[in-house]
Amino acid sequence: MPPAGFRHTKVIATLGPATESEENLRQLLAAGVDVVRLNMAHAGHDWTRQVIRRIRGLSRTMRREVGVMMDIKGPEIRTGDVVAPIPLRRGEDFDFVLKPGAPRDPHDPTRSVDVNYRNLANDVEVGDILLVDSGLIRLQVRQKHDTHLRCRVLTAGTLGSRRHINLPGIRVGLPSFTEKDRADTLVGIEEGIDFLALSFVREAADITQLRDFLKRHGSEARIIAKIEDQSAIENLEEIIRATDILMVARGDLGIEVPLEELPIIQHRAVGICRTVGRPVIIATHMLESMTSQPVPTRAEITDVANAVYERADCVMLSGETTVGKYPFECVRVLDSIARRVERELAAEPPEPVVLADPQMKFMRAAVIMATEFPGSRIVIFTRQGRSASCLAAHRPDRTPILALTDSVTTLRQMHIIRSVEPHLIEIHGDPEKTLTRALGALLAADRIQLGETLIVISDVVTSGAERVESIQMRTVGPAPTE
Repeated sequence: MPPAGFRHTKVIATLGPATESEENLRQLLAAGVDVVRLNMAHAGHDWTRQVIRRIRGLSRTMRREVGVMMDIKGPEIRTGDVVAPIPLRRGEDFDFVLKPGAPRDPHDPTRSVDVNYRNLANDVEVGDILLVDSGLIRLQVRQKHDTHLRCRVLTAGTLGSRRHINLPGIRVGLPSFTEKDRADTLVGIEEGIDFLALSFVREAADITQLRDFLKRHGSEARIIAKIEDQSAIENLEEIIRATDILMVARGDLGIEVPLEELPIIQHRAVGICRTVGRPVIIATHMLESMTSQPVPTRAEITDVANAVYERADCVMLSGETTVGKYPFECVRVLDSIARRVERELAAEPPEPVVLADPQMKFMRAAVIMATEFPGSRIVIFTRQGRSASCLAAHRPDRTPILALTDSVTTLRQMHIIRSVEPHLIEIHGDPEKTLTRALGALLAADRIQLGETLIVISDVVTSGAERVESIQMRTVGPAPTE
């Protein structure tokens, strides 16, 4: 069984009006949030700087360094502002205006709305389906013009301002990393963000472009690829291999693909991530009803539990903690569901993993050893967190991973990895001295106990002064005296 007080699954919460104050943020972190997300679709630069500094200050005060994720907007197609909501009736025509100042229907100018993407007519064909406002309104293209698209309303609804437009199965010519994204990212780099989430990733080249940008500006931020359309599904494995972390962003993805395919895609994405050692986040509508209600629906409870049963690294809250009435309760609900399901997983035989990397094969031995010694813990040293990810991919359901690093950045970034509890230590030239002092610090912090069994992954120095990786089994003894 996992030790009391330890949760393998990580929780990400999005900051917003309901949680951005210092006191509410303090409660959010105290409730067990591991990573704080900033949604740049709704955030200005001054606000972003202010809240990142607030998060860092509280992390130091509470002695709990959480990660900070900046989620940039990406290539979005949206309608413009409307004076009043426009009712759309099935069977009638409606225009999407592509160029400013283009003529409107003189008989009824309210039967049209501006669109922010001027080249939309180049990407769609007559007969294509457009989904508006999270798929609630369906329209079909009837005519293409330079200045506008004329569409037939297939599903009635009411169109408000700045509604998102999805084009299922259509390759859009918008860049993956927009000018707004660049400006937002530069602010994040200056403030030392830990993760950068790229929206609407379509292929591995999108990740490569962003990685080059981060390197040119000296950022160590880890890249999170958000899969949200059919292009991403077609290129799923190459995207996972190119990125640092994957997010299954089920909001837009659930609009872009048939509904019955969504759980299959989620399951497949988690499986590939485990195979190649990449953390995976399940996001969107985890506890949507709790935006306004104090308890979740039974379906939401099952959805969260399913993500934990699949052994995803993280579950994420969006509107629930930005504008919801019960943000702290949402975190506590995720926490309680995860802990209960994890007790079930710990009672089951370990699940085999298809290994794709030599280092992961080496790590498997440590997980097998830990499984054979109930109550043991795995201790690993890592400078960048990569080895901790490889180890966590084996999903040691009965054993916490105590990941030791001398980098605060790596410490924060490891908060996104399942089963990993990161600790900051001082590295000495002698690996044995480093290990001895680290174990002493863990003992003093009550993270390990006298007599416990530890499976330690570390460097050892051979007689020829060569450093090699080793797996050792140790019993916790008294802390050394200087």
